[in-house]
Amino acid sequence: MKEKRGQGRAQGKNLWSGFLFGLGMIAFIDEAVFHQLLHWHHFYDKSTTEVGLISDGLFHAFSWFATIGGLFMFADLRRKGSLWMKRWVGGVFLGAGLFQLYDGIIQHKVMRIHQIRYVENVIVYDIVWNVFALVLAGIGLYLAAATRKHS
Repeated sequence: MKEKRGQGRAQGKNLWSGFLFGLGMIAFIDEAVFHQLLHWHHFYDKSTTEVGLISDGLFHAFSWFATIGGLFMFADLRRKGSLWMKRWVGGVFLGAGLFQLYDGIIQHKVMRIHQIRYVENVIVYDIVWNVFALVLAGIGLYLAAATRKHS
């Protein structure tokens, strides 16, 4: 079966729109819950509290830019009649999971710019954080693979 003109682009745009939205959403939840409500850490904990708060503000802005960018793409897809909800949701899960995995491995362990929580037995938090990220990313990969070919 021949692919309709622009269909491949719409598939990619659905995935990327969901990916940006998912990334922004999970980053926003992280910042609101762990940074603001629970006070477990700041985005950058290797300096003063003031620098930590500034870094939280920049992180918050980043999460909103990603979320809004994803929603603008979503609105464009919907307007053009190209929205493929299952693929978009796959992108949401993939974006959320990969961002959380990046945060848990690169930012927490490799760069050490902050930890999930400053406690003696942080490994429990690390395992829960990264397993949850893998579950989200796995759901996203499954949905993305299941929607690769549009019938």
